[in-house]
Amino acid sequence: MAGIRVDPATAIRVREAMAATPRATFLPPSVRHLAGADRPVMIGWDATNSQPSTVARMLELLDVQPGDRVLDVGSGSAWTTAILATLAGPRGSVIGVEIVAELVDCGRERLAEAGVHAEIRHAESGVLGLPEEAPFDRILVSAGANSMPDALVDQLADGGRLVVPVAGVMTVVDMHAGHARHAQDQGLYSFVPLQGS
Repeated sequence: MAGIRVDPATAIRVREAMAATPRATFLPPSVRHLAGADRPVMIGWDATNSQPSTVARMLELLDVQPGDRVLDVGSGSAWTTAILATLAGPRGSVIGVEIVAELVDCGRERLAEAGVHAEIRHAESGVLGLPEEAPFDRILVSAGANSMPDALVDQLADGGRLVVPVAGVMTVVDMHAGHARHAQDQGLYSFVPLQGS
């Protein structure tokens, strides 16, 4: 299976945004020494901070544009939320949702300390995303779904894009005129389960 082609300019933008958003800032102090390792890092409450190469690939596929409204599902440590805010720029907006209350609090604190203009909300049990805030230009899901989370597909704006690992395969959904087009990237990924999927 061939990988999805990414514009080289997008890959450069993602690298620059990640470089401007140090991973260590968003990790618990006890594991900050692992920030430079290309591996997932446990951050407590059975959650992980995804490995940088995986984050980079997901963000390349998502292709956030300046001014986009972005939903970050499973914001965890808030590192990815902060990178998304850099990519969306001052005209954009980023909202993270997280099911673990302690991670919501930690993520908010880290965003504030880093001076990042993004928001994190506590996910409502049994509800995927933020349907009342839809539509979104971009939706990133940093948790593994067993099947396509249609509730999130429904929250895409026309021309919007969703990136989600489904059964271990990174999947891209593009919405055009009410029709969702799916594509799968190469490789297999392991994530914590998407709750409510």
